[in-house]
Amino acid sequence: MHPWVREARESDLDRIRQLIVDLARYERAAHEVKATTEQLRVALFGPQPAAYALVAESENQVVGFALYFRNFSTWEGVHGIYLEDLYVMPEYRGSGLGRALLASLAGLAIERGYARLEWAVLDWNQPAIDFYRSLGAVAMDEWTVYRLGGEALAAASAAT
Repeated sequence: MHPWVREARESDLDRIRQLIVDLARYERAAHEVKATTEQLRVALFGPQPAAYALVAESENQVVGFALYFRNFSTWEGVHGIYLEDLYVMPEYRGSGLGRALLASLAGLAIERGYARLEWAVLDWNQPAIDFYRSLGAVAMDEWTVYRLGGEALAAASAAT
């Protein structure tokens, strides 16, 4: 783990939630954030965690985070890490904290014998795309993400 990065603690939850809102605002979707601090507490620190988080600190404050969960490759036969969100406050970008968060996640994957680290990025987010490519990340251009949500999810569950 990088010296500026550590595993999130319950005491970080309010700050992580604020950073999630900041990320959603950057992605032009702040109105879509519904997660509460209590939901994050259960997801990250409940009896059966659904996700995990790392935080990046500068000057004794949390200024970035990476929220992730395990996925599984049927072809590789082992787990991987799916990075749901990575965010560093704008004034700390270029300081190496984003790289430190990704390096720490990559280190966790290696340490645990996982096959890969994956994530999605918005097509228009060129600064993020350039950053990820600088690390050697490869776009999975032949894949398209699909999602069922809301009414479509309900209709699919009722289909027989």
